[in-house]
Amino acid sequence: MTSSASPATSHPHAALRTAVRGRVWLPGDADFDEARLPWNRAVDQPAAAVVEAANADDVAALIRYAGDHGATVATQPNGHGATGRTQDAIVLRTGPLDSITIDPAARRAVIGAGVRSGALQAAAAEHGLTALPGSSPVVSVTGVVLGGGLSWFGRAFGWVADSVTAFDVVDAQGRPQHVTAGSDPELFWALRGGGGDYAVVTAVELTLHDAPEVFGGRVLWAGEHTAAVVAAYRSLTADAPDELTAWLSLAQFPGSDAVVAIDVTYLGDETRARALLAGLDDLPAPVADSRRTMTVAELGNITAEPTDPAAGLSRTELLTALDDDAVATLLAKPVAPLVAVQVRHLGGALGRRSDSPHGRLTEPYAVYLFGLPLGPDVTAAVTARQAELAAALPTSGRKPVTFLAPHETLADALDEASIARLRALKADRDPRGVLRSNFPVR
Repeated sequence: MTSSASPATSHPHAALRTAVRGRVWLPGDADFDEARLPWNRAVDQPAAAVVEAANADDVAALIRYAGDHGATVATQPNGHGATGRTQDAIVLRTGPLDSITIDPAARRAVIGAGVRSGALQAAAAEHGLTALPGSSPVVSVTGVVLGGGLSWFGRAFGWVADSVTAFDVVDAQGRPQHVTAGSDPELFWALRGGGGDYAVVTAVELTLHDAPEVFGGRVLWAGEHTAAVVAAYRSLTADAPDELTAWLSLAQFPGSDAVVAIDVTYLGDETRARALLAGLDDLPAPVADSRRTMTVAELGNITAEPTDPAAGLSRTELLTALDDDAVATLLAKPVAPLVAVQVRHLGGALGRRSDSPHGRLTEPYAVYLFGLPLGPDVTAAVTARQAELAAALPTSGRKPVTFLAPHETLADALDEASIARLRALKADRDPRGVLRSNFPVR
């Protein structure tokens, strides 16, 4: 199948139209420039061609084509983590690989590479189960897994990748494989947080977790109460059980007054949750409070992140502490020119052993700094403020792979031993460089 645009038969990759069953876009096609765009519109993403795989066989056919023609394949379900490192590459869209199979008795799910978090949550919720979702329901689960993955329930169950039990992949030679810890321990290790540079994942098998009751929501206050809310947040997270997760957000949208919010989830009943959160009731009256008992299919509504493609500039750091000096740094200036400064409580199971490229996440908090690229001057101001905060806060010098910014590399997230191990695997499995991830290991 082809796009409805012009044939572009003279293009070097015109043969893709017959090599795969899915849609193909080539430069010169009327809708090529739209097809090559990533979800994050702030990233300029060049491409030699765009292929939307109809199924796993298409993925294998494309990789064999790339190997035969000296081309490179960059896989991208939708492009939340796009970096623009796709020059001269064929961008592979895996969105149509969206099957979901749930085995409730075994608490197991097998999902296609294009499945979005919200869709998996909806399927799991029907059985009183949950995967490990983050704040957005529209990110691909596979993309999160390949970066390790932080979630609402990471404090209870660890990295998202820790719940993976198997992968279906196509290797750099175009051969399908089923990968487990027993069948290919090195590749299994790498795909659970080392990025997608070593094989193209077409399906993931993962363990689901019991979630018979979940309480969650957002409490929002006017910005004048920020100092009091931050103090309450520090107290709340000082001794929170692993089942409770709380995120603090300082926000100021263009043209609006500053606000402060605490977003929470609790794996348990409302009575116990409200008892744990009682300290928030001593604060000034909030502007809004959406906390309630909910299904795990509704978790994506808590932070109300955009679900349509948009432009954004982000930077994330891991904090070694949220002490008095860190709080003073966060509150010393207005949020603007940033739109949001979010602090996420980590710890719990994330700090325990993990046989993954990142390993244990020992830092107790992460801070996410987000702004909008509203013209050159604003963009410069946003990146400057992000750098200023990163330099002043007590950061550890590393960060989660899924939160890397486009200008960063895997070395900003992983230690030297993991990088060396991943590079050796890349050299062994893909010596010609047929595959290129968002953050190439070499």
